[in-house]
Amino acid sequence: MECITTPIEGLLLIKPKVFNDDRGYFYESWNKEAFEKIGVNADFVQDNQSLSKKGVLRGMHFQNPPFAQGKLVRVIQGSVLDVAIDIRKNSPTYGKHFAVELSEENRLMFWIPAGFAHGFLTLIDDTIFAYKCTGVYNKGSEGSLHWDDKDLNIDWGINQSIMSDKDQVASNFNNFKSQF
Repeated sequence: MECITTPIEGLLLIKPKVFNDDRGYFYESWNKEAFEKIGVNADFVQDNQSLSKKGVLRGMHFQNPPFAQGKLVRVIQGSVLDVAIDIRKNSPTYGKHFAVELSEENRLMFWIPAGFAHGFLTLIDDTIFAYKCTGVYNKGSEGSLHWDDKDLNIDWGINQSIMSDKDQVASNFNNFKSQF
């Protein structure tokens, strides 16, 4: 496994060692000991999976303390543009984001610790997205930032997307008061 650092402290890309042969492929998508060696000390308590058609945007979601979540995300089938925004108010990269394409071909995994808003845009139909969470979902602690907020300046490569009603009315960053 290879650990790739990003310009934002705490966000990591993980490239697993993939074993290919004439039957297909195999890789470990989670190994507690191996991840601890690269600094991901996570106790996962919930797994989530979604299926989306092309153009679906899910995000930019987070869970406020004390129900904050770290996430290990990956694509099983298809492709996404995955984005994390630093919402740790004392961080030098507060309000900055990092984006990466995750796909079934590149098999990259993305570690997003607590203190980040997270979302993704599906780039092809029938994309299956999976993620492990360090905390269970708590409706009273959920929060979200608007996907196309001009202050965040995220280049999604689109002008509109398919999203939930909840995501369409998410907070703007300049009105946001971080609890992290």
